[in-house]
Amino acid sequence: MYRIAIQFIAEKTLAPKPVFLRKWAKQALSKKRESGEITIRVVDENEMTTLNHKYRHKSYPTNVLSFPFEMPKEIDFENIFLGDIVICATVVNREAEEQHKSQDAHWAHMIVHGVFHLLGYDHEEEKEATLMESLEIEVMQTLGFHNPYAS
Repeated sequence: MYRIAIQFIAEKTLAPKPVFLRKWAKQALSKKRESGEITIRVVDENEMTTLNHKYRHKSYPTNVLSFPFEMPKEIDFENIFLGDIVICATVVNREAEEQHKSQDAHWAHMIVHGVFHLLGYDHEEEKEATLMESLEIEVMQTLGFHNPYAS
């Protein structure tokens, strides 16, 4: 079972409907887990700039940040809460336009990308990036979208 909580700080009209955000997240989760709980928080540029500065030391808003939950090691419990995905509505919408992608396709990609970060994937090294991107492409195609990394 998947539980996906959606929080809107940014104007709701700037983002796809919650039903789509949940669908995209569940599809990515289903590649690696039978259950899990995440929160997707749709924010404005001010909040994203604050978070990006605090956690990545960069003074501008980014498209998506993932905050995996880490269960304390002394607790022996299967963790169903995976963490939070924070997504900046205006940045994602602007990127979609600049990259000539549909907003739904770019939003889906950002959600899928964020979920894979919560599942422990990264793209800092080439081998890791290749694996993460291949999983993202597979999920995006399952959802009916094109390869988000294709030019």
